[in-house]
Amino acid sequence: MADKITPRSTDYSQWYIDIVTQAKLADYSPVKGCMVIRPRGYALWEAIQKVLDGLFKETGHVNAYFPMLIPESFLKKEAEHVEGFSPELAVVTYAGGEKLEEPLVVRPTSETIIWSMYQKWIQSYRDLPLLINQWANVVRWEKRTRLFLRTTEFLWQEGHTAHATAEEAQEETQKMLAVYKRFAEEWMALPVYEGEKSESEKFAGAVKTYSIEAMMQDKKALQAGTSHFLGQNFAKAFDVTFQTKEGGLEHVWATSWGVSTRLIGALIMAHSDDKGLVIPPRLAPTEAVVIPVFRKDNVEGVLTYARQLGADLRQAGLRVELDLDDSSSPGWKFAEWEMVGVPVRVEVGPKDIEKNQVVLVRRDTGEKLFVERGAVTVKIRELLQEIQTQLFQRALDYRTKNTLRVGSYSEFCQLMEGEGGFVQAPWCGSRDCEAHVKEDTKATIRNLPNAFKGLPVEGGCLYCGQEGRHWAIWAKSY
Repeated sequence: MADKITPRSTDYSQWYIDIVTQAKLADYSPVKGCMVIRPRGYALWEAIQKVLDGLFKETGHVNAYFPMLIPESFLKKEAEHVEGFSPELAVVTYAGGEKLEEPLVVRPTSETIIWSMYQKWIQSYRDLPLLINQWANVVRWEKRTRLFLRTTEFLWQEGHTAHATAEEAQEETQKMLAVYKRFAEEWMALPVYEGEKSESEKFAGAVKTYSIEAMMQDKKALQAGTSHFLGQNFAKAFDVTFQTKEGGLEHVWATSWGVSTRLIGALIMAHSDDKGLVIPPRLAPTEAVVIPVFRKDNVEGVLTYARQLGADLRQAGLRVELDLDDSSSPGWKFAEWEMVGVPVRVEVGPKDIEKNQVVLVRRDTGEKLFVERGAVTVKIRELLQEIQTQLFQRALDYRTKNTLRVGSYSEFCQLMEGEGGFVQAPWCGSRDCEAHVKEDTKATIRNLPNAFKGLPVEGGCLYCGQEGRHWAIWAKSY
């Protein structure tokens, strides 16, 4: 019920946790820092997984699975990679009743184990490109956790590809970033900035990292996906070479890219309200719920009408649930279904049967519509599309309103101490300037947006005032 949810204006962090727990998306595990994904939460992940898996396969990728236990020596082969992940590693030293000869690392990411196998599989240019994706779990020993957003164990997909040329690998990196952007905007109704990460924010072991960044309702940024150009770093570390068409021997070029269950956190924080979860219809496990409203003297007639309506909607291909619980009041059920975020509520009572109609209620706006029985299917489809479109537009308008330019560094600091938001500002390219800003404000460069490329950089660097080389999006983030 809505009274179980802390209002966003009171405590945004608690509001988020209340929605996750009250909408029964996840719960805390007995293992500190881990979460149990409940059926409603996992249904959302399955919807995300189904769409993305289809998009990956459309672009020529296939799925495989690699072990979650990785020899410790593998991570040490790529120095930057092991340095970046060392603080988060979980290591197995004892198994089967005895101490292991070599410690095994529980997978934090799979580059090393995968490239050890690519060394066996890739011999010739005829073996390239190799385009593999994996759906898996990973473990990163986080000290500060939050359900879905940052947990010790989480679910994700990770693509790992090998190519004959740097140009092909760069093209793959950008292609998969575009796939993530399309998914975020067309399915999650979540506008994103896509662009290159700064050197200090890139993936450990990458030559370049690209990301999509979204604004949440508290005006913080959430990194919703990353794509990495790995150059030949991992190929050299694992000696993955191929014979070229000309008969020479070269190291392959690599990429990796991934998204995780934090997308569920992004969906919650971008669209939900003080009544509970709001789900974009294209990802909603249930698009509509039919709720019969009856008294003791008309139970059977209303239930028969509701059952037939539910069957007809399912026959038409809609994802529908039928709530026949007679132990709770209609008002209580309305609030519960609002809590779990079903896009359209279908109410049916005796008066509706007399008028041969139903009542449709939008989850996002609460608007009620009275619709003739014969037009219900078409109207629900129209509503689902309207909700999807308007959720995206609402999020885009909010981001536009809260993406600002500032006149000075002091103004930027005041903004970050106060209401926050995204700031579009010049950056000179210096790591030192970026580090000083982070130390002063906790804000970082989210990325250098592709949308800003080609725009003249107006003014000096946000921090030092030297000539600006890039437009950057600065923000506090999750």
